[in-house]
Amino acid sequence: MRHRPAYLIAAAGLVLAACELVPVERAEAQCADMLRPASGEARIGVNQDGAVYDIDMTLQATTMMSGDPSERYNRCVYNRSGQFPTRPYYSLAN
Repeated sequence: MRHRPAYLIAAAGLVLAACELVPVERAEAQCADMLRPASGEARIGVNQDGAVYDIDMTLQATTMMSGDPSERYNRCVYNRSGQFPTRPYYSLAN
């Protein structure tokens, strides 16, 4: 039990390292990707073996959240970088 404070200090250091802030440009890119609506592709065709199809779809859970996506983007960028976005969400090419 004598070394318990040392373990607590080490654990606190690891937690703080995980919360390291990133540059605002990187946070903007990460948050824009996170808020991007569903995307994917589908291929349908016919060959000698019959019908062929392939569907690949990506759906972000954050897309289905209610509220203003611009506000979620601003909050996300601020939480990741400690700064407000340099460009508004609606100016990004989605």
